[in-house]
Amino acid sequence: MQRLVLASGNEGKLREFRRLLAPLGIEVVTQASLGIPEADEPHVTFVENALAKARHASALAHLPALADDSGVCVAALGGAPGVQSARYAGEPKSDARNNAKLVQALAGVADRRAHYACVLVLVRHPGDPEPIVAEGRWHGRIVDAPRGTGGFGYDPQFEDLETGLTGAELPLERKNELSHRGKAMRALLARLAEEER
Repeated sequence: MQRLVLASGNEGKLREFRRLLAPLGIEVVTQASLGIPEADEPHVTFVENALAKARHASALAHLPALADDSGVCVAALGGAPGVQSARYAGEPKSDARNNAKLVQALAGVADRRAHYACVLVLVRHPGDPEPIVAEGRWHGRIVDAPRGTGGFGYDPQFEDLETGLTGAELPLERKNELSHRGKAMRALLARLAEEER
């Protein structure tokens, strides 16, 4: 596999995946660069949405496709915003409005435990009967005041338990070590390596 389509138009995700896949010599192109519209995400689970996105991109690009569905799950909110993370505050998507709504939802709540969840799905072709599915979680807590200028999404409000830094304060290399997406990607790469044997 030398080239695959990323079933996302998110520039932050594209940067992370390009960096992680570059050592394997895999070129990552976005579906947007190929004129492919985003797939619907009607499902209530990360894995179903990721699979739908991967199959959609693969069918239209005629390439293997990688999709992720990820979000932040807050214990005190019963796992919300979860699969609705990108559109938590409605359309159009806005990280700033999503973060503001999350902080407001937790006003006066002592329990700030949260985790990022990521499910990656790789299909070799649209009808792949054995997609590779990999998962990762990153545990932390939600803070009221945003900190840092890096990252995207909920990173300025999400404080890593191990370092005490938000996702937006962590250097990218360190974030890739700790993050849900980095963990899921390492699991996916391990599966790909197994297949090469």
